[in-house]
Amino acid sequence: MNFASDEKEIREVYCDTLMELAARDERIVVVEADLMKANGTLRFKSNFPDRTFDVGIAEANMAGIAAGLAACGKVPFITSFTPFATRRIYDQLAISHAYANLHTIIVGTDPGIAAELNGGTHMSMEDIAIMRAMPNMKVVEIVDSAQLKKALPVLVDAEGPVYLRMLRKKFYKIYDSDCDFRLGGSSILRDGADVAVFASGILVPEALTAAEVLAAQGIDCAVINTYGIKPMDEETVLCYADKCRAVVTAENGSVVGGLGGAIAELLVKKLPVPVEMLGICDRFGIVGSLSYLKEYFNLNAEGVICAAKRVLSRKS
Repeated sequence: MNFASDEKEIREVYCDTLMELAARDERIVVVEADLMKANGTLRFKSNFPDRTFDVGIAEANMAGIAAGLAACGKVPFITSFTPFATRRIYDQLAISHAYANLHTIIVGTDPGIAAELNGGTHMSMEDIAIMRAMPNMKVVEIVDSAQLKKALPVLVDAEGPVYLRMLRKKFYKIYDSDCDFRLGGSSILRDGADVAVFASGILVPEALTAAEVLAAQGIDCAVINTYGIKPMDEETVLCYADKCRAVVTAENGSVVGGLGGAIAELLVKKLPVPVEMLGICDRFGIVGSLSYLKEYFNLNAEGVICAAKRVLSRKS
């Protein structure tokens, strides 16, 4: 399929939307760790200098300050590259945010292979697994700027800590401005009866492309953007697992404990059906462009097609 590109970088829309929300809600503050230019929040600092806190290269301190602000009634957004927003500050998030059930929004940018030339050290493949294992933590992954714009007001009104996964730069346009978003939700992008693909993030357009190819081969493939990872839209997962009796999960992250693990855990308890998981298989990342890395790790339409055919062979 041919997808149009987003008109703006996702980080630009992130800052625009934060400023719109902050103009109406004085609780919103931004806490950063020396990556405001990279994450696109410098303009927020220019417009709301008294509500912006850049702590320098001290991510644990960033998490602690954000928790203190939340305890005082603020709604802090902390933003950093995914490994710095999750595994580097995991204990601070667990105790100061989740254990206290404070309302904070933790934003991890350029997850998985989207870290590209920053390489394996910056590719936090395990972020979904560790964040969804944390009690009280919600986990969300948006796919484009339109979905992000809809998501942020919902997250501001949520309760407890939220982890949001997002790209920084331009991506394919999947949604229109009137798209729907709800915490713990999903959206059915294509109906189908033979195999259901539950995708997230950068694997969503790959899954849609794969579905077109499979349709030409006589295989009816449903595609569901599973943007709510914890809580998950269990009703939709169970509905399509029952309808198709064959499931593929596709994600830009580890299949160990990630989106695939979450769906498999649900299905093994409530509706055992064949499942194929497409993602990073227990390994670190490498340096490369996004297009190269998608091919290297098989996180592309061809990977989805092969996974669909494998699971269909198990179904029959």
